[in-house]
This record gives sequence, C-alpha cells and structure tokens, in this order.
Amino acid sequence: MFVMELTYTAPIEAVEDELDAHIAWLDGYYASGVFLASGRKVPREGGVILAAGVSRTEVERIAAEDPFTLAGVCEYRITEFIATKTSGDLANVRENPAV
Repeated sequence: MFVMELTYTAPIEAVEDELDAHIAWLDGYYASGVFLASGRKVPREGGVILAAGVSRTEVERIAAEDPFTLAGVCEYRITEFIATKTSGDLANVRENPAV
C-alpha cells in the first residue's frame, strides 16, 4: 500500500485552477479500485491519497499523471508500507509479508 503525500508548490489560486481536472483524475483511480481514500491536509498545503494494488513504478506513474503535477503546482512524496492490519472494510487490501 502507498501513502501519496502531495505538497503544493504554487499559490492556492493556481491549485484551484487545476482542481476540476485533479478531481476527475482522482475519480478515475477510485473507479479502478486503486485509490482507497484521499483528502486535503490541514492546514491546506497539500493532500494525501491512500493507494493499493499497484507497484511502486505504477504509483509513481500515476502521480506523474496528476493534473496538479502536470501543471507544476505540487510535488509528491510516496511512502510504501505493508498494511498488515486494517478495518474490516479494507480487509481485501491487507498484506501478509513473508517472514
């Protein structure tokens, strides 16, 4: 599983200009089952996305496709982790690492 943390690198007005395209991009990855949760940071200086079911190479490609990235208004920090415990609703993304 991945935590995709984005930090705005441009004024919020520039981010807002790309928001509709960013939301459409998010919707596509929710529909495909890759994105599990997303939202704004508090204070509003970026956002966080939880993603699963793809490789690190794929998640990096997905981040590069984000309209925010293409417009140069954010940077991503991607952290991979092994989700060994989840809520029941996320049981299908639990991972059992080899010992």
